[in-house]
Amino acid sequence: MIPSILAQCQALFPDWATLSQADFDFDDPKGFSSFTMGIRAKGNVTPPAALYRRLEGKENAILDFETEKAVFLLLGEHKIAAHCHYYDETCRIEQFYQGRTLRATELFEPDVLGKIAGELYRFHQLTPPGLPQVSFWDLLFEKWGALARLVLTEQIDRFPPNEQEMAEELRQIYDPATLEKVRQILPDGPLTFCHNDTYHGNIMQLDSGEIKLLDFEFSCLNHKTYDFSNLFAETVMRHSLPDYPHFRIAEPEFGDREFGILINAYLDHAPFATPADREQEFQQLLADTKRMVVLSHFKYALAALPLAVEPIQKIRFIPYAHQRFQHFLQAV
Repeated sequence: MIPSILAQCQALFPDWATLSQADFDFDDPKGFSSFTMGIRAKGNVTPPAALYRRLEGKENAILDFETEKAVFLLLGEHKIAAHCHYYDETCRIEQFYQGRTLRATELFEPDVLGKIAGELYRFHQLTPPGLPQVSFWDLLFEKWGALARLVLTEQIDRFPPNEQEMAEELRQIYDPATLEKVRQILPDGPLTFCHNDTYHGNIMQLDSGEIKLLDFEFSCLNHKTYDFSNLFAETVMRHSLPDYPHFRIAEPEFGDREFGILINAYLDHAPFATPADREQEFQQLLADTKRMVVLSHFKYALAALPLAVEPIQKIRFIPYAHQRFQHFLQAV
């Protein structure tokens, strides 16, 4: 895989053309629904690094290829996404950000939350053409529900007996009645162009101190408060536990304080006629954000199931989906 990825980059970047594989460092592939790989040159060349993202075979894509491409390029024009060096149906090669993704604990820092709020506000002001005029939740259920059905019925024999029992319990995740439970949680109000996968691993702090959003594959119309509530979705995960499945979902450590800081910083970018108008908007956004927290459990459960057969990460995806879905059901 590495030689073919490097060859594509060498065709794009003249400074890379005469270098060998030994002249680069290759990051381990990362990702949930697709994989990315950072490539960094050891010498002084332009560009010094690039990010490769595989797109080929994305049966789980929320948007069709042309719409997803248009969305990413628009985000790049507004400097919300990284500059795009190359884009086709197999891969995307992007500018490599110098920095690191956030740690879960950093989401509790007011300065970090303020910077995230500013990026989300800029994101929500965009109106990309060609987006499906339905909610992210309908698209997710349509696209990933069918994949989940295949995994939980036709592929169930590939899992150990205890996970087969979990798989049987998970079959209600693609039942239309479950989608109705999701819809009952959604707030009133218009749909907005949203990121839909905000969490600390999809947010980078550059060496300059800037905050940048990453991974826009779920971006489409939704209620903007989901971008607030999902921000903390992975802070509840406890990994590297001694017993199977070596992770669990803990009780949330976030609440009104964190949401309040984020929403207030967000509203700092919006005009209001009176302080009372702002306070009314704040209270509505806070209530809607708290209401939508549970939807992260549903989303990650559904999104994890296709990966149980061809995992990108070293995690047992059936137990992961089962724990997430049980938290969703207990809350609704």
